[in-house]
Amino acid sequence: MNKSLLFTLLFAVPALACAAVKAGFAERDITPEVGMEVPGGYGKAFSKKIHDPCKVRACVFDDGVERVALVGLDALGVPRKMVLEARARIAERCGIPQDAVLINASHSHSSGPIIMIQPGDFDHASDFVKDLAYNKSSCADPGYVNKVRDAIVEAVVAANDARADGTASFGTGREDTVSFNRRIRMWDGLTFSHPGKGNPDNVDFAGPIDPEVGVIGYWSPEGKLVGCVVNFACHATTSGPWVGANWIYYMERVIQGFYGPETKVVFLQGACGDVTQVNNLDLHANPEGDAWAQMVGGRVGAEALKVLVGMSQTRTAEVPVAALQDVWKIPRRKPAPERVKAAYELAAKDAKEAGPDWVWAKETVLLDALIAKTPKVEVEVQAVQIGPVVCISNPAEYFCSYGLDLKKDSGFPITFPCELANGCVGYVPTLAAFDEKSGGGYETRLTSYSNLQINAGDQFREVGLELAQKLMPAPLPERPASPPFKGSGWAYGNQPPQVK
Repeated sequence: MNKSLLFTLLFAVPALACAAVKAGFAERDITPEVGMEVPGGYGKAFSKKIHDPCKVRACVFDDGVERVALVGLDALGVPRKMVLEARARIAERCGIPQDAVLINASHSHSSGPIIMIQPGDFDHASDFVKDLAYNKSSCADPGYVNKVRDAIVEAVVAANDARADGTASFGTGREDTVSFNRRIRMWDGLTFSHPGKGNPDNVDFAGPIDPEVGVIGYWSPEGKLVGCVVNFACHATTSGPWVGANWIYYMERVIQGFYGPETKVVFLQGACGDVTQVNNLDLHANPEGDAWAQMVGGRVGAEALKVLVGMSQTRTAEVPVAALQDVWKIPRRKPAPERVKAAYELAAKDAKEAGPDWVWAKETVLLDALIAKTPKVEVEVQAVQIGPVVCISNPAEYFCSYGLDLKKDSGFPITFPCELANGCVGYVPTLAAFDEKSGGGYETRLTSYSNLQINAGDQFREVGLELAQKLMPAPLPERPASPPFKGSGWAYGNQPPQVK
């Protein structure tokens, strides 16, 4: 582990040993320019208009001993190199340790070009492979990546400078009407992703959802909500022909509509690698365009708001913070040699003539080139504590059942699984998804985006739980008890009935 035993022991103390908490919130604009690429697929797509701003939203919590930062991005994912650069600059600017900064992407499919093919990824390859990568695949824009990196640094520094006395509160709600597991068990026993409404071979959902809406609120001494952190698990794929924060925009609007536009809302995406807003077993038509984003974001925001308005009696200034991380490398899965040979042959053909399998052939060729350069991928799992809440991060589109495992066994009253954090390694399914008789689906395909060995999800879970269990959870604040009963109750109410 990167932390010493002394560091771990420092935080393994009751909450009362900490000074009163201070926290600050800030945000910065990262809206891409019209005409930039919009990532989210395996080919190129370009933005045509702006619907709403994309943002970096950040908060810093300080318990008088240590500080931690939580950063939420309106982005499809976060490249590892950018994370490391941003953390180094944050540490230099304001002294927050690099491993105490959690940077999480909302997985907005309507955001700017920050992930997929990175500059230089395929400079080592042949001209044919370079053409497939840089001209026929979704690519990050180096100028935009630098813009986002700098905005992360500025937002965290501003949040750090804005730290002020206050109280924090913690709670959870439930919203189970807007998210659905997109993997469906079929009559032949296999599992398909998005097999389609009305498919006669559909049997049932092949995995769970996580309906919990986790909330941290931070309040000024006067009782005003300064900012909040919201955790929920659902793909941000309520997309239209525009750029924006996706349904997270409407979640934010609901909360700010009650508490004011100056209230900051940091969103941390949960474990939703197999969870979207699409109900494949519902025979009704899906909402169109922006209405879908409003429905998902509005309902999640309303549930977060319900939690926040119920927090008046459970606010506390005793909020210990801590952070631990582990970094290691996981091998990529290698496609079979005969598959690689066939992929090169198909990828050399015209994409339209070759049909839909051309995309998978292209991805196999790109993966083969990546393995030649980097056969293993650096990954990070992090545990960040804020009082009774632990945020357990991983860099994957992480299957929901893993997030439920983290909540069950973390040892904390409230757990925020945070996928697509501090890096991006694509889909990481469960081992069951790779079973030859019952598995399958889009998420298990080998591509240049998703290719870690099949037990990566188990590794992320075990390391995350190990880190969380080294921390000392603070108790969840409880409402105060009512004073002892005295007298005979309300004098106007303890009267016999009057009939006449």
